[in-house]
Amino acid sequence: MNADKLWLLCFVGLLAACTSGTALPASAPPEAGLPNYGPAPELTNTVWLNTDQPLRLADLRGRVVLIDMWTFG
Repeated sequence: MNADKLWLLCFVGLLAACTSGTALPASAPPEAGLPNYGPAPELTNTVWLNTDQPLRLADLRGRVVLIDMWTFG
């Protein structure tokens, strides 16, 4: 067996081992054991930094959002 066929065989074997059904089904998200507090309340800020218009949750739906809350103190 030449080296190219050996590499291909190793790659296919590794790929098969990595995808052998160890992932969770898409329809069953893992439970974190955290309480469900329902949907997030709408953002009601009047002052925003780094944006020219107020943000709304509906505009951010489907995006990954990091909310960093801080105060001067």
